[in-house]
Amino acid sequence: MKKSLIAHSQRFVFLLLALSFALPAALADEGMWIPMLLGRNEAAMQKAGMRISAKDIYDINNACLKDAVILFNQGCTGEFVSDQGLFLTNHHCGYSYIVSHSTEAHNYLTNGFWAEDLAHELPCPGLTATRLVRMEDVTDQVLHGVSDSDSEEARQQKIDANIEKVTAEAVKGTHYKAIVKPFYYGNQYFMYVNEVFRDVRLVGAPPSNIGKFGGDTDNWMWPRHTGDFSIFRVYTGSDNKPADYSPDNKPYRPLKHLTISLKGVEEGDFTFVFGYPGTTKRYVTHDEVDLSANATNPIRIALRDIRLRNYKAAMEQSVAQRLKYSSRVASIANGWKKWQGETLGINRLHGVDQKMRQEASFQRWAASHPQYESVLPELNDNYSRLWPVEIEWTYFNEGIMASDFMNRTFKLWRALRETQFDDSLAHEQCEALVAENERFFSDFAMHSPTDRAIFVETALYVWKAGQLSFLDSKYHGEAAVRRFFEDLYDNSILNNKDKYNKFLHSYRTKNYTKVISGGIPAVDFFNVAYAHAYSSDKRSTHASARNNINRLMRTYVRGMMEQFPDSNFFPDANLTLRVTYGHVQGFRPRDAVYYTPYSTLDGIIEKENPDIYDYVVEPRLKELYNNKDYGRYANSRGELPTCFIATNHTTGGNSGSPVLNADGQLIGINFDRCWEGTMSDLLFDPDYCRNISLDIRYCLFLIDKFAGAHRLIDEMTIVQ
Repeated sequence: MKKSLIAHSQRFVFLLLALSFALPAALADEGMWIPMLLGRNEAAMQKAGMRISAKDIYDINNACLKDAVILFNQGCTGEFVSDQGLFLTNHHCGYSYIVSHSTEAHNYLTNGFWAEDLAHELPCPGLTATRLVRMEDVTDQVLHGVSDSDSEEARQQKIDANIEKVTAEAVKGTHYKAIVKPFYYGNQYFMYVNEVFRDVRLVGAPPSNIGKFGGDTDNWMWPRHTGDFSIFRVYTGSDNKPADYSPDNKPYRPLKHLTISLKGVEEGDFTFVFGYPGTTKRYVTHDEVDLSANATNPIRIALRDIRLRNYKAAMEQSVAQRLKYSSRVASIANGWKKWQGETLGINRLHGVDQKMRQEASFQRWAASHPQYESVLPELNDNYSRLWPVEIEWTYFNEGIMASDFMNRTFKLWRALRETQFDDSLAHEQCEALVAENERFFSDFAMHSPTDRAIFVETALYVWKAGQLSFLDSKYHGEAAVRRFFEDLYDNSILNNKDKYNKFLHSYRTKNYTKVISGGIPAVDFFNVAYAHAYSSDKRSTHASARNNINRLMRTYVRGMMEQFPDSNFFPDANLTLRVTYGHVQGFRPRDAVYYTPYSTLDGIIEKENPDIYDYVVEPRLKELYNNKDYGRYANSRGELPTCFIATNHTTGGNSGSPVLNADGQLIGINFDRCWEGTMSDLLFDPDYCRNISLDIRYCLFLIDKFAGAHRLIDEMTIVQ
């Protein structure tokens, strides 16, 4: 059940009667602003210190900064730094591609990679780089024919049809692609016309002891000393247009590339970040904040603890296992630590009560605006239905699905379910699983002990939480349940290559019922667990509640805009190009402690620990440090800056985003947020929310002095 639902309802009524609260405009330095509409922010940005114009940032008629910023694949940002398609992003964004090119003989992850010339730059199949050509407000076209009386399903069908029409017309006769994204929960729609490049190659990356220095311990923390960058290049056909990979392709000639400043930053300097933030939920009600902080986040954190502990133990055993699990651990740990900081931040700010005060103000205003009077009570009712299902699904997705064993079981279960009436299709699906097994079993002996421990421990945790109660009638007590999970793993044909392949080759649909309900115990367990968590009534409850919440949020946000017509509401992030601005500034994380806004190479040497993989310092880096051989990249105090923090409002997707100074010059690469401010997706606190960036001088120092990749430096436009 929803935690303290009755208590929350009583508090909500009390606050409606007792509290007075007005939703302010975006707080200082809060906001992720639409580039096309940046003229509305121009005066404020220039007052804050910016010396360029909004048109310098976004202009569809002239080359501008937006032409130098790209969406890296589907989750990070990059920026062009040469007229030959060279671009920078984060090391953690390029991580999987660095790993994919790494072997024990050529371990680019551990040792770094620097292409000697264009011919040695490494293709990355499937990797894309997307440039925004233009954006357009298409709200009227998308909502044409839509009425308030439409059901949500009918409404969406009309919207989808309108979007298909408007995007087709926008790119007709071009090589561009167009997408339409909703803003303010569907109160407004913007179309993005993009140019998508399909030949992207790895050019350079520092060793992981630089690119991921500090590992998961330092992740989300300040001070940071991480050289979090990697280098790629876009290639095109001879016409400078996107093309599939070909050895004949040429480096892309971008309309704009960034000028790099070596001047550096001082506390109080104006900065702005230009990139593709992924998801924020600025306008949600107290129910959503409470759900995250006090229900789903603790479950996710605890179950990922188990996975990380086992994977990290395996990584210490061999280079092969470190390569196998590196990307997986990085992905798992990122959310794991972020959710911890988010929960602490929400509780420190009394975020649930803060949201309730906003809602109390809205409800008093809505008393004289009947069309909005019922929206908050209805939202509360729908969250009451949603809570128990969200909790159960979190246990299932983070616990039952934590192991490769259960993921492979799921794939078999799904294949059998989808083909139960068609032998030909079943044969096709089973042969695909056989092919997949060849890859999986290549390192099964090495992987099995780790995967077994993860399966047993996470499944047992979920059972202890009361989420697998169907086992209780047959197995009594923790020891018996543990033995069941151990036997399920140890005796499963899914973990025996020959037996599993034999089953897949011989399977016929007439045996479906026998297999799905006991013939293969792992499939039987998964089938029952899935039916328990994802029963039709729970799926219906979840879909109905979420659809209602989305509909009601559209009304709620529209109402807030009417309540505060003079406020400049920024839309939630949705992986579209945005500008956020602020200042270089330290902060006080706790009593009697002040964090200065930049770190230096000195801190890397202070953290060095040769016995801990994440704190090993490269010998060449130590040599440069000992000789103070920093070249032109030192600051005026003779230090080599590594990272800095500022008050820019960022989130996931902003990884790799350019951090620019008042003149629009590149001074850093955004890669993280401070742990104390990770609740900024839901609540922004200017005293704690800081984005963390790699100082461009450390990046260039590593390329130039550490790696000796002078050809890359020569491509760039660098000013002192």
